[in-house]
Amino acid sequence: MSLVFDIPANKMPSIDDVSGRSASTMNAAVRDSLERETDEATALARLQEISVLILRQAIDLVEKSLTSDEQLTVQSKFMPGSTIGKHLRHARDHFMLLLNTQSTPAPRVLNYDVRSRNTPMESGRQAARDAILDAIAEVEKVVPNAKMEEPITLHAITPYPQVMETTFGRELWFAGLHAIHHWSMVRVIAGELDIRLEDSFGFAPSTLVYNSKGFKGLMEKSKI
Repeated sequence: MSLVFDIPANKMPSIDDVSGRSASTMNAAVRDSLERETDEATALARLQEISVLILRQAIDLVEKSLTSDEQLTVQSKFMPGSTIGKHLRHARDHFMLLLNTQSTPAPRVLNYDVRSRNTPMESGRQAARDAILDAIAEVEKVVPNAKMEEPITLHAITPYPQVMETTFGRELWFAGLHAIHHWSMVRVIAGELDIRLEDSFGFAPSTLVYNSKGFKGLMEKSKI
């Protein structure tokens, strides 16, 4: 038995109606895609700006606050084995290890435990300045061509071997936060050595946002 449905001619969708709806749906999808790309580009640009700002704090430390190479190697009384030079090198390493993943083919792998030690930047102000400037240049070269959601496989020792999935954007955010954590320890050692640092050095972005005056001053200084 066959079923026959009578549909009034004026209720039948025309080819133009179907084509119009398809075009409208396609245009909406294109707009959504462009908006996502714009949002991603904006988010990544902001992460780049903050990353450079954080690294420039280390440049200011080396150029304006430290007065001798020896200050980079003095061991802390409160954190045995810890020195200003080691903290600078360690924080820079995280940025460089992440940025280096973008020069390798997918699937990209990141391991923060693979890093150099006893490098010239740990004991010399000029070497420290040059190494950090190199890191800033690399951030400015690599980040604009990267993708926020670029997948990366992270290997870590916790102390058990761990493998987890992450993204370039998430790790760039982490590299900045990690550096601030080490700048705060640099502040402790600087205090032991009676070295005066700028007020915002070693404070997390959330703290600077809470103290809006400090955050505004830091951002304005980065544009000088």
